[in-house]
Formats: sequence, C-alpha cells, structure tokens
Amino acid sequence: MSTDDNIPDGFVPLVPGGTWLTHAGPLYQKDAANGGVVIGLRLAQKHTNMRGIAHGGMLVTLADSALGRNMHLTRKPSAPMVSVNLSTDFLGAAKVGDWLEAHVTVRKHGARLSFAECELKVGEKVVVRCSGVFAVVEPVSANKEVPEG
Repeated sequence: MSTDDNIPDGFVPLVPGGTWLTHAGPLYQKDAANGGVVIGLRLAQKHTNMRGIAHGGMLVTLADSALGRNMHLTRKPSAPMVSVNLSTDFLGAAKVGDWLEAHVTVRKHGARLSFAECELKVGEKVVVRCSGVFAVVEPVSANKEVPEG
C-alpha cells in the first residue's frame, strides 16, 4: 500500500473531465490490461447515506464515470460519448474506509453506440454490477455557451 492516504500501489490521482467528479472524489486510476483504466476511491463519510453505507447515487456516479472513461480510452478512433442507458444491480454494501474499485469490460464499439459492463468491488466482493450503453456525440465547442437548465 502507498502511504499517501492509504491508496494502493499503482493508483495515481484521476484528473476529472468535469466539475461534477471533483465532488465525488478524490478518485484514482491505474492502467488496466485491456487498454482502459481501473478507477478507485477510498470511501469517506461524505459518500454515505443515512444508514452509514455508500450512497447508491454515488455508486452509480462512479460506475457511469468508469464506463465512460473506459469506452473513450478503448474506442478507435476516439470520440466524445454520453450515457444513453445504465442498468444497475446493487449486490452488497460498502462502508467508510473501504477501497472501492471500478473494473470495466467493454463488450462492443459500434458506429454510433458502445456497450460495456462495470463491477464495483471491495476486495473480491462485488457490491455493484452495472451495464451501460453510450452514444457518440458531436464535440462541444469551447466557445459555445451551454444553456443552464
């Protein structure tokens, strides 16, 4: 284990692609054998629900982000993508202090849609299983204003 916040060896800070993930973190990543990444998180009190276990919305955020990042990294040529559908099964609980990892298996990249599965694990215990469908979208121009809503 690394001495930096008790983060396992091989993980480095993940620089979020948007402001939303900054609130969910801090997140870490390490290279995966399939060309993607494993995303990790040390669960803190801010990640819990009123029962003191990891909040379901936080878990889905982590799975969605891991799916999207891995689809982006493994799609050739790379293209911006957004979630179209997520199907999530909560199989167990994670608690404060647990090291949670998101492992993604990309199943298929099509011309417009990509399909993948994610398992959120504490050690070898799978606590969430999520499948996702993502669609290729046009890039957002840096100069273009995004409407609030």
